[in-house]
Amino acid sequence: MNRNKSNQNKFDRNNIARHNIVFLDRASLIADVRRPGFDHDWTEYPASTAQQAIERLAGATIAITNKVPLRAEALARLPDLRLIAVAATGTDIVDLAAARERGIVVCNIRDYAFAAVPEHTFALILALRRNLLAYRADVEAGKWQRSERFCLFDHPIRDLHGSRLGLVGYGALGKRVAEIGRAFGMTVAVHTRTPVDGVVNLPLHELLATSDVVSLHVPLSAATRNLIGAPELARMKPSAILVNTARGGLVDEAALADALTRGVIAGAGFDVLSQEPPPPDNVLLNLRLPNFLLTPHSAWASAEAMQGLADQLTGNIEAFAGGAPVNVVA
Repeated sequence: MNRNKSNQNKFDRNNIARHNIVFLDRASLIADVRRPGFDHDWTEYPASTAQQAIERLAGATIAITNKVPLRAEALARLPDLRLIAVAATGTDIVDLAAARERGIVVCNIRDYAFAAVPEHTFALILALRRNLLAYRADVEAGKWQRSERFCLFDHPIRDLHGSRLGLVGYGALGKRVAEIGRAFGMTVAVHTRTPVDGVVNLPLHELLATSDVVSLHVPLSAATRNLIGAPELARMKPSAILVNTARGGLVDEAALADALTRGVIAGAGFDVLSQEPPPPDNVLLNLRLPNFLLTPHSAWASAEAMQGLADQLTGNIEAFAGGAPVNVVA
């Protein structure tokens, strides 16, 4: 199919009298979602399975999804669909190639968690570098109360000042994390596909070997899945920590659990897992170590960030209906 002709056709076909909009997982967004300012029908469901999505999108021209997958077989059964508005940044839930083939526009949300995710990233970093979990456990166990000294310092405490922050990925979130790191007195190095001016650029193996804190800020793709496995963890300093507020599939979880248990690295802070919600037997979910901190994919979910996401979502839909789509990924 001619790409230019396909793109032209998909925009021409948007000139319809009334859009039918279906939000498949409205409960995933705690915010005021403004309805688009054009004639439309609106239906929303708290949550949907992949099979329910096919049934619920019958006749829909616009689908809104946060985490409900829309694969090729589903798109083949939805001939009226014109737009998939992803209520998130990651678009791996959508078969982008199939969407392009069928002339379906896919758009996503960008830079809405500019404050939320970097702040959460540093909450994890600070808790780990200063061993807050271990010290809290000591206080709860009465160790401080029985101490012969005025304080406890049974666990290593490391300053951020003077340490190296290694960033894998240097988009909007990575750059904001770098800014905060510099404010703490950290030096910054990055690993990206394309070198960035004004910052230390390193190959991945060197960044891992020389950084005190490694933070991941790349999307999940075939190229980045299990980007960090046992060989990469072995390259890191024994005193280093790994932080992942991006996507769970970036890290081999079994390898990470082994590395933390054996002391290959000093700690890790994660906000994401390879399957969400995680099954009960996930190796990281069941890791009970003071040097591992896991939060339930909540880094993005500040009230301010969610409202910004909702506002951008409506803006994406209105731009598409107006014939000038924005934030297009397919």
